[in-house]
Amino acid sequence: MSHRLDRVQLAEGVFFSAVTDPKFKHNRISVNFITPLTAETASDNAVVPFLLRRGCKSRPDYTALERRLCQLYGAGLDADVLHFGKYQMLSVSIQCVDDRFALEGETITRDCAALLADIAFDPCITAGSFDEAATARERQFILDSIAAEINEKRSYALLRCKQEMCAGEPAALRKYGTAETAAAITGQSAAAAYRNLADNANIEIMFVGAGDPQAALVIFQELFGGMHRSSFAYELCQRMPAPQQVREHVEEMELAQSKLVLGLRVDGDEEDYAALRPIRVMTALYGGTPFSRLFNHVREKLSLCYYCAARYDGATGLMMVDCGIESENKQKAQDEILAQLKVMQEGGFTDEELQSTRLALRGAMKSTTDSLGGIESWYLVQILMNSEVSPHQNAEAMSDITREQVIEAANRVHLDTVFFLKAKGGDAQ
Repeated sequence: MSHRLDRVQLAEGVFFSAVTDPKFKHNRISVNFITPLTAETASDNAVVPFLLRRGCKSRPDYTALERRLCQLYGAGLDADVLHFGKYQMLSVSIQCVDDRFALEGETITRDCAALLADIAFDPCITAGSFDEAATARERQFILDSIAAEINEKRSYALLRCKQEMCAGEPAALRKYGTAETAAAITGQSAAAAYRNLADNANIEIMFVGAGDPQAALVIFQELFGGMHRSSFAYELCQRMPAPQQVREHVEEMELAQSKLVLGLRVDGDEEDYAALRPIRVMTALYGGTPFSRLFNHVREKLSLCYYCAARYDGATGLMMVDCGIESENKQKAQDEILAQLKVMQEGGFTDEELQSTRLALRGAMKSTTDSLGGIESWYLVQILMNSEVSPHQNAEAMSDITREQVIEAANRVHLDTVFFLKAKGGDAQ
């Protein structure tokens, strides 16, 4: 199965994309509002999908909405907020059993698409405002989500390193905004944010599943037919050079295991997804597998950390290396992480390590197609990076990445910021 993406433009800035695979028994349809992420609009935008999920004018409350979902063979409704590069993605989605399993020939896919269209584009806004009681509940959810960021210390350290490293850049912004901007959300401000999204955001409608996407396509074609609206072209974040002097930040917290994060920048402006493959292979060989240089040397051989891994974000050009350590091992771990990067830059890895890494990446790419959500996420990223390559095409292309390409990619990596979340003692986190 090639998992080919079929893409149709419905209006300015509105696209319907479909990927079909008969191995599934369900279909997933999502409406994704994609808009530039800014500090001023992040929180009001973030609350919108959760308010949309509460109902629409045709199903104005949870009871009516849940009754309809039950009638649709227990279809599931969800909402989400994501941060990708310089954009905020606000999503509402529905997942349903395919029509071929309907007991009495019902058109489940069409009916779910129609319900999702109502939810996304005919919300319960009265006199220019969402219901204030509903807004208060979803505002509290946003505030709780922001407050909970500190609970998972590893992801918190990564977030703080990125904030220090990318101050003033979109990459430093949080998808929910700040506690201050979230606390200011009102029914009117959320409704204004929705109107702006409906008029100006790019709208990516995705269909992934076993069924015929035509039934869903017709629903949205009728909705957007002849509509005039604005749009924008997707762009990657501007690549910023690493500073001449490495920046260091230390934050202390009551925990037993300190967290060390190295923020690195990758030189170059990749213009297509294919250009990212060498850096992805290099990152995996460096610190993205259980047999990577960082795992084998920093963790296993030298026992300097509890974990050590590298990850690369193609949208921002940032590489983050993080590890959990004893405080006294901070400098030793940092030095060895950079020493292993030097090994990569000098080609001091074996052909066996490179081949194992390519095989691991191929397997990971192919597993993307094991779920509807995995396929949808893959293609949304492809769309945002102006590409339509399938997971299988990308997996096969990994086999062609050479030693020379990996070395060249490693030499484009430069240390920018060191963030140390230092343990003061207390319970392990």
